[in-house]
Amino acid sequence: MVEYEYRVLDFRRDVERAEIRQALTDHAEYGHWELFRTRLYLGGHRRVWLRRKIIRVRRTA
Repeated sequence: MVEYEYRVLDFRRDVERAEIRQALTDHAEYGHWELFRTRLYLGGHRRVWLRRKIIRVRRTA
């Protein structure tokens, strides 16, 4: 079974879309995160969930 770890990012309504896109791009490129869910709340608050696989190394010897 695949296990994931999650990270939640919150953005205020005054943050521009270009800044949000750049932050998500940086997390994807350097942290190997993928977009899992995004939600826009009343008032403009935006919450984004990112996830990445947890790779467990098994001992062979």
